[in-house]
Amino acid sequence: MTNTPKDALFILVKSLSKSEKRQFKLYVGRLGVNTDAKFLALFNLLDKMKAYNERQILENDIVKKAQLSNLKAHLYKQILVSLRLNPVNQNTRVQIREQLDFATILYQKGLYKQALKILDKAKGNAIENEEKNVAYEIVELEKVIETQYITRSIPDRADELSRQAKELSDHNVMTSELSNLSLQLYSMMLKVGYVRNDEDLENVKDYFDAHLPGYDIETLGFRERLWLYKAYLWYSFLTQDFLSSYKYASKWVDLFYDNEEMIYLNPVFFLKGNHYLLESMFYIKYRSQFKETLERLEQIVNNKEFSKNDNIVSLAFLYLNSNKLNLHFLEGTFEKGLYLVTIIEYGIKKHRDRIDEHHIMLLYYKIACLYFGNGDNKNCIAYLKRIILNKNLKMREDLMCFSRVLSLVAHYEAGMDYHLEIQLKSTYKFLLKMNDLQAVQKEMIKFLRSLGDIYPNELRNEFQKLYNELKKYEDHPYEKRAFLYLDILSWLESHLQNKPVATIIREKAMAITR
Repeated sequence: MTNTPKDALFILVKSLSKSEKRQFKLYVGRLGVNTDAKFLALFNLLDKMKAYNERQILENDIVKKAQLSNLKAHLYKQILVSLRLNPVNQNTRVQIREQLDFATILYQKGLYKQALKILDKAKGNAIENEEKNVAYEIVELEKVIETQYITRSIPDRADELSRQAKELSDHNVMTSELSNLSLQLYSMMLKVGYVRNDEDLENVKDYFDAHLPGYDIETLGFRERLWLYKAYLWYSFLTQDFLSSYKYASKWVDLFYDNEEMIYLNPVFFLKGNHYLLESMFYIKYRSQFKETLERLEQIVNNKEFSKNDNIVSLAFLYLNSNKLNLHFLEGTFEKGLYLVTIIEYGIKKHRDRIDEHHIMLLYYKIACLYFGNGDNKNCIAYLKRIILNKNLKMREDLMCFSRVLSLVAHYEAGMDYHLEIQLKSTYKFLLKMNDLQAVQKEMIKFLRSLGDIYPNELRNEFQKLYNELKKYEDHPYEKRAFLYLDILSWLESHLQNKPVATIIREKAMAITR
């Protein structure tokens, strides 16, 4: 998979909406002298380009090559200033920081009383909206001003500011420690995936116990609780304790529903919490609750009050469509889910600069599974190839491993015997290299390698043997992860019962009462 060179300024220009481009030109034109500015000419040229081309810029004689870098940096800064002034981007966090900037300017002019008045109002707003980092900055500036502007209440004021600084500092330290732990656990999940053996489990457990700070849940604020639940969630995912994942993802989402104003102040965390809640319910096959949660999330996302900036729109696309695919997997309605392929392909093209490669490959894997469940093995193989041939995918080794295993099964189903032999050798070498040859994978490869020596009338018995062998691992603490990526047992049952795999999964879904 080839990567075209990307230029940060070009990507920023192309991300602008029509209204943002119009505002930028109005912002630039506020002074007549800017109308012929070189940076505006560069902006107009980049806006017309379909792909970044430095030679074309130089041929337009806007600027000499030696000056291009500085001009681009200046244009980049001007666009950001224009975006900051856009009412769409004026969220609470930006507004509080703006008040802090205003107070700093007033302080530098010696207008201490005016600065303190703005700071006091901004501080109350920051604490109310759980923006404790900026609240701490505000208190520190208040302390600086109080040392130069003596008021009659200075003794009480000093005690009050010292107490606030200590409380905010304690909260921020706790938040930092919990967010560090959560980030490290998330990194482990991306790099390796679920724990594969006792050694992996022990390493994760030791790391978690060593880095989890002591806490009293009653004294924690919204943000500290949020990071606490995130840390426990990732620990539960890593250790494949999906009931605990469901528990902490539920706490995460309930935290927002108990503090509804935070849904609109922190939409990214709200979206992520719902996504992980849905993922947990998918793993524990909680179908009815899954459907209800997904519908509620989509209603809130479509609410006109919900933030609609580029980042939010991209995440909403990713999480909603990923979980819509999961719902079809839960219900075995693979054919009904095919309409999502066009939507997802268009969305990936539209949001590619804001969605990382790992999540794009996850979508491709889910689409491959959708086609596999629908009996379209050639399309399944085509999507798996996008993952297998991706040389830039540095994360989630288990995704790469199971893509290769599913590709083997799809090659067998498609009757591509010659390709199957090549795939077998390639997959076996890859799994050995990754040190990820688990019992389920070994049994699958052994079965597929022996197919050439099995007579047609013996095939059903061999399927039964493999099914009996793999069934033992369905609830194994480490081996069960194989079934999260590929419902191989349903595939075997489809051969044993002469039914499409979609029918088997649908029947299982109907039997689950949850």
